[in-house]
Amino acid sequence: MHTIDLGFISLYHTLQCNAKETKLFTVSYWSKRCREVNSRAGFCRSRPVERNIRNKFIASVASTTVQVGILGASGYTGAELLRILSKHPHVQVKVVTAERSAGKSYGEVFGQFQYKNGHNSLPETLIDVSSLLENSKLLNSLQVIFCCLPHGTSQAYISQIPSSIRIVDLSADFRLQEPTSYQKWYGKEHKAVDLQKEAVYGLVEVNRASIRNARLVANPGCYPTAAQLALIPLLKHRLIDPNDIVIDAKSGVSGAGRALRETSLFCEVHEGIHAYGVGSHRHIPEIEQGLSEACGHSVVVNFTPHLIPMSRGILESIYVKLSSGVGITEVRKCLEETYANEHFVTLLSEGIVPQTRFVKGTNHCLLNVFQDRISNRIILFSAIDNLVKGASGQAVQNMNLLCGFPEETALQDVALFP
Repeated sequence: MHTIDLGFISLYHTLQCNAKETKLFTVSYWSKRCREVNSRAGFCRSRPVERNIRNKFIASVASTTVQVGILGASGYTGAELLRILSKHPHVQVKVVTAERSAGKSYGEVFGQFQYKNGHNSLPETLIDVSSLLENSKLLNSLQVIFCCLPHGTSQAYISQIPSSIRIVDLSADFRLQEPTSYQKWYGKEHKAVDLQKEAVYGLVEVNRASIRNARLVANPGCYPTAAQLALIPLLKHRLIDPNDIVIDAKSGVSGAGRALRETSLFCEVHEGIHAYGVGSHRHIPEIEQGLSEACGHSVVVNFTPHLIPMSRGILESIYVKLSSGVGITEVRKCLEETYANEHFVTLLSEGIVPQTRFVKGTNHCLLNVFQDRISNRIILFSAIDNLVKGASGQAVQNMNLLCGFPEETALQDVALFP
């Protein structure tokens, strides 16, 4: 599957940069280019396989619109996905599912979609997931599916989706590589172990090459996104002590989801702040998995999240010890060079502390580093919007990469302020 997609995606990405010329490419041209691409990649194809991906190419060139489905769109991440995708020039949202809201229009579920905004139209009625899976014609008309279902639910439905459809899963079901780790932290056995082995972790700035050819992308969690973007480059270059990492994270209430919970009620969170999941938050193994891969050996972190009385946003204050002989200058240089060509990760000028209001409603991650007054220690700051770069925006960034579109497509909003 990956070898078939490589030539297709490489060429398709090239053609997207000059869509007006796509109609000039004939079948013979495609065959020749496909052989060239895959010859350079070291693959040998038979004509039936070549013909298969040639047909894929022709079908895609015929229409630059990707048919998309969203499973479980009645939550905050589903609403953000629709907000972003409604602006995407190459996407048509064809199917939206929501169990409790099946039969309703999306405008009834979220009022911001009641009026005509001149963007991509949405399906008139929400359906339930089972109705989609039972309708093979409708299901097979989709090219990409975003899965926004609860943890433990996604794996059951994703295993029923044809392999021809690419999937971006926003749940935690495929983020952890080890099934035993999933069972430990999520309290249930993984029911789709084979798919878990196939899944690619969707932190684009780290796994771009692997994501491009993936069939199933595990969209990262919000806290792990902010933490890993700050720490992975420093661990890769051995600039900090991997045995002394403290992550103090603060998130808006939308991170808890839209379901009714006592701890999310207005009077429970207004004018107060509290820690939760102390020493047991489910994002801990995901953070440690990414940092361990970067470091080359097991990394254990001290991670404590806090709930802040605001709707959205994450700010992480990360306290680390520098490696022997390393100074803050080397840390800044590493982060600058790592993210110099990244559209969505920015190291701010010296002395500027990242703030959640700087990224509200955007797919950006803002970083900075400060010298601690304690010798050989620094403080890193990482700010994201938990619903965008921490969820739906990153999911669209992954989809753009899968489909060969520029990563920033539909994700170039400036932060909302005030």
